[in-house]
Amino acid sequence: MIYINYPEWISPQIIPGLPFHWYGMMYLVAFGITYLLFNYQRKHGEIAVSEDQMASIFFWVILGLLIGARIVATLVYDTSGQYLRRPWLIFWPFDEHMHLVGLQGMSYHGGLVGGVVAGVLYCRKEKISFWAVADTAVAGIPLGYTFGRLGNFINGELWGRVTASPLGMIFPHAPGLSSRYEWVRRIADSVGIGYSPGSLVNLPRHPSQLYEAFFEGVFLWLIIWFVFRKRKQIQGTLLGVYLIGYGIIRFFIEYFRQPDADIGFPIALGPDSPPSLFLSPLNISTGQIFCFAMILAGIAVIVFRRRLSSRKA
Repeated sequence: MIYINYPEWISPQIIPGLPFHWYGMMYLVAFGITYLLFNYQRKHGEIAVSEDQMASIFFWVILGLLIGARIVATLVYDTSGQYLRRPWLIFWPFDEHMHLVGLQGMSYHGGLVGGVVAGVLYCRKEKISFWAVADTAVAGIPLGYTFGRLGNFINGELWGRVTASPLGMIFPHAPGLSSRYEWVRRIADSVGIGYSPGSLVNLPRHPSQLYEAFFEGVFLWLIIWFVFRKRKQIQGTLLGVYLIGYGIIRFFIEYFRQPDADIGFPIALGPDSPPSLFLSPLNISTGQIFCFAMILAGIAVIVFRRRLSSRKA
């Protein structure tokens, strides 16, 4: 057996029978860590805002983040069209039986746009430098983001593509793949999973949530916090570094993460392949398109801020 079983002791619910999930708790932890790191920088004189202003900044940015994340998740990644027909369901936290299920489905890139828009509007209203606020926030965001991805792992969602490597993990809620396909039989044989002709096989997948938690979270945070933050930078530089760094890391990790089956590859320049199998780096997912846009935005921010600074000088 050459794979890892998803830990049976992990449960999405904090208390069985109650609608309190670790996923939501991890979001609270993520926001809390980002807040504490922002406050640490404020207390050390790295940004001139009051404690009340800091609390207001977080309130409006988190509100914008949740709105943007939900809108993009429902309108871009959901292809059923139900949210276009019934847009009030975008923020409706109950199922058809009026059971509290929360807002299932969030888009990181949508949350980023929503948070930036809310931050710009608040800072303009209060006459605070958005660039200073953004630099201070992104110095802590990656570490908070780590816990968001751990929440995805605990939820047993956003699993990666099929793999025969020893890092492969069997996720219990991942869809089975038909053994009628040669590649499914080949991978099943290589990792020691039995099957009958025509049956569905749950193959090992990359635990891409953990890859993202480490590289987009801990690794990126260490670089920004201990390297770039220590240097005297033009305001906006850290924001640009974060956009570029996250965009590059996430772009490559997307090759290990399974794209939405009903969307597949919007840009398919390589061999035709199912979304659950990596065959070519030329097959680009929706997430990778957004990441490429992030990289360009990060470069644009740094160039814009440097040119503006040189003109003022």
